[in-house]
Amino acid sequence: MEDEPIIVAFCCHYCAYAAADLAGTLRIAYPANVRVLRLPCTGKIEVDYLLAAFERGVDGVIVAGCLEGGCHFQEGNLRARRRVERAQQILGEIGIEPERLEMFNLSSAEGARFAEIVTLMSKRIAKLGPSPLRLCREHVERSIRDMNDEAQRAVAGEKR
Repeated sequence: MEDEPIIVAFCCHYCAYAAADLAGTLRIAYPANVRVLRLPCTGKIEVDYLLAAFERGVDGVIVAGCLEGGCHFQEGNLRARRRVERAQQILGEIGIEPERLEMFNLSSAEGARFAEIVTLMSKRIAKLGPSPLRLCREHVERSIRDMNDEAQRAVAGEKR
């Protein structure tokens, strides 16, 4: 669907990605317009990478990490939260709604909560409408595949 928002979910390998996988295993329905990208840790996400997702035309971004205090890399999710807050500030400064970006914390056992989060974000982004930076859907999907390839190289420990 051309008018359906495109949302990218950057998910921690240990918790949020596992929760997304659990949601699928349990056949819990959630919007198909959310593209889940696995990261080694949300602490690896940088402000410029979050902003680049919007520049590439996505309508919304979810950063989903481990529960606070439960990061497998000690404080990665805390670093990610600070970076998300900085990216939200920048989005607001350039005239893009900061609520298009949000961070959530969840455990690997919270498949139902993952589905709730992506449903909530999908509804929110649909209400906001397309991003002012939105390009043609094919271009955005191609860009998401590129971001996914980069994320998978990071998970594998490869250099760019």
